[in-house]
This record gives sequence, structure tokens and C-alpha cells, in this order.
Amino acid sequence: MPDFLSPKALAADAAKGGAAKNVIYLYMDGGMSHVDTWDPKQGDVMGPTKAISTSADGIQLGEYLPRTAKQMHHGTVVRSITSTQGAHEQGNYFMHTSYELRGTIAHPGMGAWLSHFRGPGNPSLPSYVYVGNASRHPGAGFFPPQLGPLFVNNPANGLRDIERQKGLPESQHRSRMDLATELDADFVKAFGKQRNVAAYSDAYDGAYRMMASADIVAFDLAQEKPEVRDSYGNDPFGQGCLLARRLVERGVRFVEVSLHGWDTHANNFTTTPDLCAKLDAGLSALLGDLNSRGMLRDTLVVVATEFGRTPIINGSLGRDHYPKAFSAALFGGGVRGGHVFGSTDKTGAEVAEGEIKIPDFNATIAHALGLPIEQVVMSPNLRPFRVADKGKPVTSIFA
Repeated sequence: MPDFLSPKALAADAAKGGAAKNVIYLYMDGGMSHVDTWDPKQGDVMGPTKAISTSADGIQLGEYLPRTAKQMHHGTVVRSITSTQGAHEQGNYFMHTSYELRGTIAHPGMGAWLSHFRGPGNPSLPSYVYVGNASRHPGAGFFPPQLGPLFVNNPANGLRDIERQKGLPESQHRSRMDLATELDADFVKAFGKQRNVAAYSDAYDGAYRMMASADIVAFDLAQEKPEVRDSYGNDPFGQGCLLARRLVERGVRFVEVSLHGWDTHANNFTTTPDLCAKLDAGLSALLGDLNSRGMLRDTLVVVATEFGRTPIINGSLGRDHYPKAFSAALFGGGVRGGHVFGSTDKTGAEVAEGEIKIPDFNATIAHALGLPIEQVVMSPNLRPFRVADKGKPVTSIFA
């Protein structure tokens, strides 16, 4: 039994899942309208939004995603997600962690779980990167801080303060680092095993490894041809998608890129097209780029949000929060191409078939990565947790 239940055995069993080694997670912050994008309907609920055909027979998308429509043969639209969290902070946290927000504990995001089970893909780079400016990202949760994401606010600026001081020779820099280590020795001997002290040391060590790494060039988007950068869109989200491809290419296992502004209580039909234009450019260029480089098979691209928007259009020509039924999309990473899982009713208000709860959706991502979904991990206060709580993966979406 000890051998059967060992982490190695559980990981080997989990590896029978999808083919993904990496994740690029595109998060639509604020609640993306499903009926205007992934799950178009007919009638009054659509307002002025029209449905368009895609490269996958029988699948339609909202008209604001024309480039993505041409890539639909690479992915699966999931139209039957439901959540119990209808407020932004709680919904965002639930989607990222599979656990409800609590004041007594912080739960890890999926990237931290991947780092915990698999370690860094490139020892000289972070295993987890977040591109955006969300201040309440769950990060490492109860895991050690080094499993949390490196935060990159503006992808066009790359990493700041990561180069050696100008005019300072490597030998002199190394001697300064050695002196600092010598001065710290007594303190580290006495307190080095304490969690916060170890995290501080790990942060310094990680930064030094990045400084010395040739792969730090991954963060420099100026290395790309202008026409490639233009194809992704000249905005932080599009350039974040390009940065995500460059990082995954060099071994970073999990990159999240956020696109803010989807809280369309008013003027949904002017705001949503603008947001979709950014998503459409970044996502379609990313999928085409990954596919042409032979990277789409082992890179799972996820498009997710905390909840949908009401099919009913309010008096401000907007849509309100709607966690009861909404959509997401998965591309590459072993998922079936040109496929739809689940459905809502004719107005998009109720899940009609194939209901997926948030932990189930995250368990599906974990399954794609071959993570041990059933393995229990104890938090520092000795409470048991699993990567997607009690979620069950939807295995039928995999090819």
C-alpha cells in the first residue's frame, strides 16, 4: 500500500491524462459575457450581436471573435460551467483555486500546484509568471513563496532591475555576493529554516540565477520581428500573449495573462467589442504561433473568467453578473479540436446539459497536465487539500 499510494505512483497514474506540459491561462477579469462570445443565441438576448461560423463544422461564436473563429478546429468550447460565487473577488478566487475565499487560509493557484508537483521547467527562470496588474491574485497560497508567480505588470517593459550594475565586473559582483553570504552566515544558521527567512533567501537566489541566465532574453519582446508583435496586438494583453509564448518556449510551465474590463453593467455592446478585439488578436496569434512551432500539442491554452453575464439586457444596455451558466474555452494540450462540451438553454440562462462546476473545470486542467488529482497535500496548519478540491475531470474533451 505505501508503494501504491506514493506520490510517484500517483503521479504516474495521473500522467495517463492529457498531453499538456505547459499552460497559458488567459483570464478575462470582470466576468465575460458568454452569449456575446462563446455561446451565441438567437432572439432578443443577443441584442445587436450576431453569430458567425467557425473553422469547426456546426460551431458558432459571437461576431466579435472572427480571428479566433478561424482557429476553432484547434479547441473545445465548454458551454456549461456554473459557479456559486457571484461577486468579483470571490468568483475570481474560486476560479483560480477551486476553493471559496476564506479569511483563515490562502489557497494556491493552479500554477503553484504545477510548480509543487513538477518543479521548474527551466531552473534559471520562474516556473510560474503572471502578466497583468491584479492585486488580489492567490499566488502561492499556503505553499512556499517561491512557488508563486513572478509578476510582470507591463510585458513591453520586460523585467526591471535584473541586470548587473553598469561598470561593475562580474568578479566584483560575485565577491560582494560572497561577502553578503558570509555576513549572513550566523543569522541563517540560527533562523534559516524559518519559512519567511527561507523565502527571502530563495528570492535572492532566484534573482541571481535569472541575472546569470541566457534565457532571461525571453522577457525582451524587442527580440521579435515587428510584424510578429503587431499580429498579437499592440496592447498589454496582446504583448502579454506574445511574452507567454516566449516564456513557455524556454521552459516556463505556467503563464497567466489577464485582460481587465469585462464588468459590463452598462454599454455592453460598445465595451465588449473593444475587449473582444484585444482577445481575438492575442489569442488567434498565439494559437497560430504555437501551432506553427509545433508547441500547441503540449501547451494548453485556457480562456476563463469568474462568471458570465445575464442574458437579459438591463436598462443601461448592459449585462449583470451571472454565475449560474457561462463558458470557457480550451485549445491544444491534447483536447479535442472543433468540439463543444455542454450546452445552455435557448437563452443561455440555464445549463441544459453537461454541467461543470468550477472544481471540475480545474480538475480538467490538472488532468491535462497529468497532475495527481487525488493526492492530498497538507497545508502548514496540517489541513488536507487537493489540487482541485473534490472536482472530477471531464475526460471526454480530450482527443
